[in-house]
Amino acid sequence: MTYFLQEHYHWLKALHVISVIFWMAGMAYLPRLFVYHAEAEAGSDKSETFKIMERRLLRGIINPAMIATIFFGGLIVMANTSVLEEGWFHAKLGLVVVMTALHGLFARWRKDFAADRNKHPARFYRIVNEAPPVLVVLIVILVIVQPF
Repeated sequence: MTYFLQEHYHWLKALHVISVIFWMAGMAYLPRLFVYHAEAEAGSDKSETFKIMERRLLRGIINPAMIATIFFGGLIVMANTSVLEEGWFHAKLGLVVVMTALHGLFARWRKDFAADRNKHPARFYRIVNEAPPVLVVLIVILVIVQPF
């Protein structure tokens, strides 16, 4: 198995990066939808349209992309276990855990919107919308620069 993974290492990295791009695109767009949804009147046609968009984005793109990201990332680690000894990799994993927790929060907030139980104003989601890009910048710096 390890030999197979090592032979296909570059393909695994490509699939991992593609998955990350889709995951992050969705993670950047979903809170923007929340901003607009929070401004819509509950039960309105606009609100109902946002419910559909949010559900499809989360279930059709964000969830599968996160699963693929973690899957291909795990295979990359299995192919190159030496990264487990690197400090930058541990920091990266920590930030991925934070991103995954944020993903979970987004899923919970989507359910709140679906049930017309949103508790946050649009401004809250505007601020939250900044978290995924900040995490991505830090993760990319850790992977490319490997500062420690």
